[in-house]
Amino acid sequence: MKKPQKKPSSVAIPAEAAIRLHYFNERKDEIVQTVRQLVEIESPSDNKQAVDRLGSMLAGRFEGLGGHSKFHRSQDFGDHLQVDFPGKRRGKPVLLLGHIDTVYPLGALANMPCRIADGRLRGPGALDMKSGIGLMLHAIEALRTWHNDALPRPVTVLLVSDEEVGSDSSRRITESLAKNSAAVLVLEPSYGLHGAVKTARKGVGEYTLKVTGKAAHSGLDFEKGESAILELAKQIVVISKLVDLKRGLTLNVGIISGGTRTNVIPAEATASLDVRIARMKDAAGIDRMLRSLKPFNRKCKLQITGSINRPPMERTPGVAALYRKAAEIARALGWKLEEAAVGGGSDGNFTAGLGIPTLDGLGGVGEGAHATHEFIIISELPRRAALLAGLIEQV
Repeated sequence: MKKPQKKPSSVAIPAEAAIRLHYFNERKDEIVQTVRQLVEIESPSDNKQAVDRLGSMLAGRFEGLGGHSKFHRSQDFGDHLQVDFPGKRRGKPVLLLGHIDTVYPLGALANMPCRIADGRLRGPGALDMKSGIGLMLHAIEALRTWHNDALPRPVTVLLVSDEEVGSDSSRRITESLAKNSAAVLVLEPSYGLHGAVKTARKGVGEYTLKVTGKAAHSGLDFEKGESAILELAKQIVVISKLVDLKRGLTLNVGIISGGTRTNVIPAEATASLDVRIARMKDAAGIDRMLRSLKPFNRKCKLQITGSINRPPMERTPGVAALYRKAAEIARALGWKLEEAAVGGGSDGNFTAGLGIPTLDGLGGVGEGAHATHEFIIISELPRRAALLAGLIEQV
């Protein structure tokens, strides 16, 4: 007896989810124009005036949606923008986290103008992460429309100005707000063209190794010199052997410098290291190994400085629960939401490190972050906005 053949499966979208997705599809052009406006206000991390200009514009946009904005002043970087929205029901707010600074220098628009073609919006910061900010604005606007000019629950928006350069001036603010939040939704770019959210990120450390030797004339007194560069080269080989890919532990010597002239035995040399860890329990171990390096040439001295400055975002039960909720919402909207573990860090590392449920990568879908071909896929914007709105309601 032949088994009956299965009919091709089709995804049935519940009526309410279909209505919401239709709402954002109808407003897709508005979302695109918002993102374009943000991209065309350049905001490099090292230009306070430019970043503050964007922050002021966004404060006005959020206030127009019923938020109460305030700035956390910063001398070295742009001011950090916090916007608080009351909600119908009491309880802890959900924190929408992002950054307004970009890696591109002022004037980058001249060489990579914001443009729309082939279903993509291109421009400096379009993916990382001005599309995410645009999604925040339109998700909040939609929720107010659906809930009679109010949000269903309290929401806090935090947009910092120094994420691309380490978050030194904003970390305390981020952690303080996260401690009083029910969950943190990070609007950094999604992962890959399939738009996966990020449920794990590596922690980041920066170290500097300085070697001090002894200068001498390389022709007249070669034997009297102690080469700091030679010693540094040997130490780099040792450092490279500390890499453990199975544990997610990597070390990269990205910058080296030293010496003065070719006819002088170099008295000093330095190396700058990038360290990545997948698990916080590896932080102390790698720190200890770096600080225990011994010179091959006993007449040279080693000095190591630095630390793990961004803890890893680990896939804790709280993170996993948020992902399951997001996947459920996405399924109702008609697609399968995937998850990914990535090597880069974000401010979500700080909040997850505190044990606060955190879901990252909820922003735009595209490629080329920090590169001249950076773009977002326009057709993905409506369902990302619908996903964000659903998460704000349900977490």
